Order: sequence, then structure tokens, then C-alpha cells
Amino acid sequence: MAIDRTRDWAEKIETARARSLAWLAAMQAEGLPRGVTRISAAHDPVRWPGVLLPGTYNAVMCLDLLGGLDDWSADERGALVGWLEGHRAADGVFRLPGMAAADTFKKPDAEETRRYIDWHLTNYGLGAVDALAPGRPARLAFAEPFLDIVTLKAWLCDRDLRDPWQEGNNIVNLASFFLMMRRDGDAATAARVAAALDVLFAWHDRLREPTTGFWGVGQLSDPHRLLHAFAGSMHDFHLWYHEGRPLEAQDRAVDYCLTLPPAIDSACIDVDAVDVLIHGHALLDHRRAEIEAWLATLLDALLAFQNPDGGFCDVCDGIRRQDGWIRGYEEPQGLSNTFATWFRWIAIAMIAEVLLPGLRAWRFRRTIGIGYRRPPGAATP
Repeated sequence: MAIDRTRDWAEKIETARARSLAWLAAMQAEGLPRGVTRISAAHDPVRWPGVLLPGTYNAVMCLDLLGGLDDWSADERGALVGWLEGHRAADGVFRLPGMAAADTFKKPDAEETRRYIDWHLTNYGLGAVDALAPGRPARLAFAEPFLDIVTLKAWLCDRDLRDPWQEGNNIVNLASFFLMMRRDGDAATAARVAAALDVLFAWHDRLREPTTGFWGVGQLSDPHRLLHAFAGSMHDFHLWYHEGRPLEAQDRAVDYCLTLPPAIDSACIDVDAVDVLIHGHALLDHRRAEIEAWLATLLDALLAFQNPDGGFCDVCDGIRRQDGWIRGYEEPQGLSNTFATWFRWIAIAMIAEVLLPGLRAWRFRRTIGIGYRRPPGAATP
């Protein structure tokens, strides 16, 4: 008798969800507000208190996705929002306590490194705040100078598309801040944001590689560069999805992702491919049956990859560090951690939306960045 895959998947997803929720609860940091979360079982919050910030914002957005915030009281939500915003400087930037500038690196230019880390922590910190208190106004004074068109164009001129993965993060983070400014601001702010977004779209349109739909130098000559171009570009795609704009060469991005094996890679690569494919499935009439088959194979692999403790790891071997903190907190790969658990649940939930519609009311992230999914039928802003 053939297995009913729909029922089998539904049962496995619900079991895996319950196990992950239990693991997240077990990572609660002692003596701190509900939801302040160790990044993994190896994380000693006494020695590394700053790592509680990424541990927590990843955990909160995972809980929101899985419905794990449903029983939280207003006081519990407010206490955790206060704790998260306690990491915020006067200009609105979130910073990780204990992360010294001398111990970080993303680019040789120290200012570029600082800005990359600041923006990344801030976008994800604000994503967690929005999960707890939807629509809470953000403090974004640090990003306001980039609404000046000359400043924005000068910054875009310095983007280095030899490293499109890193630049994709830079761009989606800034774009997310712009969209929050529009959400929270007046008509004059909305007009400035509209002008800035026009510049962002035009910059991308000039530099897109038409044969792939991606941004990145050398991607047609080297598979590694092409992989990085794909991984960076899917961040930028979120701006098109959010704004309801047709994405040029989206079918070619789908084609590339279908060349990737539907097997476990890193938590980032897996969710990136799923993100491109589920949006392609929703927005295009292109290779839908092949997309569904690819997603089905990866769903089986993801569900089988869950650790015995209920969490998920990134990859199985090596050392895991906080992005950019090259001489700071580290732990062995293979451990369940909040980053990988959230990213892998994004992939599972996105696949479930295609293969098992209506299984759950998954709550995807509302601000752009990893975890965002354009709601079906959403109106153009």
C-alpha cells in the first residue's frame, strides 16, 4: 500500500515542530525575561553574555513562525522587547556586548566592517521586536542619511560585487530600514523613501547578469562564484517581492536553483534555494511540477536532519562563529543552535506552504530579510 505523503509529511512536521519548541524552551537563559535564549547548549551566558542577542532574536522569530508565541502575555512580550531594545544605541543601532572592533572583520575598511555588523544585528533585532510587537516604530536615525540620494548613490558605488553574498546582506538590510521608515513616517518621509527605492531598483537593473538573474562578478566563469551570486541575490529579491514588482529573469534564477541537489547543505544555502523556488512557484507559471518534486525531496532530507534534542545544526563539521566576529565566541558545528533551527524551519514551512497548503498558519517574517515571504495575494504597497 502506497504511503500517503501528505499525511506522512503533516505528522512528521507536527512532531518535529513540538520537539523544536521544547528545545527552544530548554535554551532559556536563567534569571532573564522569558525568551532570552542561549544560542546553543554549549553557550555559557556568564562568559559570553553578548551572544544572548543573536541567540534570542533567532529564537523569537523561530517561535513566531511556529506559533510558539501564542500563549505569551502582553507583559512577557513587553519585557522581552525591552530586553532586546536594551542593546540599542541612541541612533537605533543594535550592538552585541563584548564584540570589540579589533576582533571583527568583513572588509579591509574598518568602517565597512562596523556598518555591516551593525546593520545585520539591527535588522534581525528589529525583526524579533516586530514578531513580539507588530508594527512597533523603529528608531532608525543611523540610516536616515542614506535617504539623501547623493549619499545613497555614493554608497552603492562602493558595493563590491566580487562578494555578492556579503553585499546582498548589506543591501537588504538597508532596504528593510527604508521600508520601516515608510511604515512609521509621514508623507514627506514616504516620498523620500520612494526616491531612494527608485535608485536601488535602477542600480540593480543596470548590474544584473541577464543570463542568470543574479548580481556578481565572474559568476559565468566559476561555479563557486555563481553559487555566491545566487546566495547574495536572493536577499535583494525580497525588495521586488515586497513591492510587488516583476523580477526580471526570475525564471532563470529558478532554473539555477533546480540544478542544485535537493539535499542538505548549509542552513543558509538550503533556505536560499527554497526561498527562490517557492516565490518562483507562486509568481511564475514556470516548471512548477519540477519545483514541487525538488521541494519534496528536500523536505524529507530536512525532517531527517533534525538533531535528537529537537534543534537543528548548520553543518556537521567545523567551527561556527557569529558573522564578522573572527576572534570571539565560537562553538563546534553539528550542535543545535537557534540560527540554524530558525533557518531550517523557514525552509520547512515554506515548502509546506507549497506541498501542504493549510497545514498551519505559519507566521513568516514581515520585514524583509531571511524569513520573509510575500503573503499570497498581498496588495502592492
